[in-house]
Amino acid sequence: MTQIPTGPTGPGNTDVPVVTLDDVRDAARRLTGVAHRTPVLRSRTLDALAGAEVHLKCENFQRAGAFKFRGAYNAVSRLSPEQLARGVAAYSSGNHAQAVALAARELGSHAVIVMPEDAPKSKTDATAGYGAEIVRYDRYTGDRAALGRQLAEERGLTLIPPYEHPHIIAGQGTAALELIEETGPLDALLTPIGGGLMAGSATAATALVPGIRMIGVEPAAGDDTLRSLAAGHPVTIPVPRTIADGQAIETPGELTFSVNRRLLDSVVLVSDDEIRAAMKWAFERLKIVTEPSGASALAALLTGRVDLPPVPGRPGHDPHPPRIGVIISGGNVGLERFLELLG
Repeated sequence: MTQIPTGPTGPGNTDVPVVTLDDVRDAARRLTGVAHRTPVLRSRTLDALAGAEVHLKCENFQRAGAFKFRGAYNAVSRLSPEQLARGVAAYSSGNHAQAVALAARELGSHAVIVMPEDAPKSKTDATAGYGAEIVRYDRYTGDRAALGRQLAEERGLTLIPPYEHPHIIAGQGTAALELIEETGPLDALLTPIGGGLMAGSATAATALVPGIRMIGVEPAAGDDTLRSLAAGHPVTIPVPRTIADGQAIETPGELTFSVNRRLLDSVVLVSDDEIRAAMKWAFERLKIVTEPSGASALAALLTGRVDLPPVPGRPGHDPHPPRIGVIISGGNVGLERFLELLG
């Protein structure tokens, strides 16, 4: 694992928290009865491989197939009736697109989504199926954020960004909130880094369990957060070419970076082949389907790169294995793509 320098310096930092535990709890109340309270799975085989007590929070069972629905609904549901009537815009490689489209439909609005031309077909089909209009762009030459802002301005839509908004971050944090409510205190939490999931999860987890270790996971080809944390400010990398399309991000957001720089303990990088192996392991041993980004945190655990010492027991008792939470962030992968990746 790569340890992260922490401290108050750097342009991405702020002394005022972007989101608080109260914001996450408020989002959880708003999501009650709307978002699924996803299951937490256990595996004795995984525990033995990891040398830990592992709790898997399965956001692949969330509505729209990923954790993104939490933040999207939390944000869209706070718009005024006038804003909902005009509609919303978003930009996304797939999961946020589906989430915003579904949230807009649930709230009687409509969505226009900027999506890359090479977005997985299963994700574009689902986004269109929720009633959204899709506008295409080339992810390697176009600026999706600029295109999204321009589209929203031209059509009078409210832009719902994939992670650079406190309501999005708070909504994503409800996944970690639910996990800890069910499992009790954890020694560490492994979460994919790509958008607001880590920032929201770290906000909730560190407030609920002081001393918990927050471990972020990125694809090796898309290590923008690791490089930014080492530099002390957001840096931009070439558009990542990785199977983990949900984590193919060139630069961290200012808001998410300000949270992650304060609260992350370390970052683990995993290769595309290691992600494929984790997807295969989850399918064969856990009987669940994960998309590449959804399996990255599990991949970090299976590679043995998460090195946590046993937890000291009570006086006179032996140490016990650390209790680790792992967020399986999504399962949006079509059958043909799944077979292609694992074939």
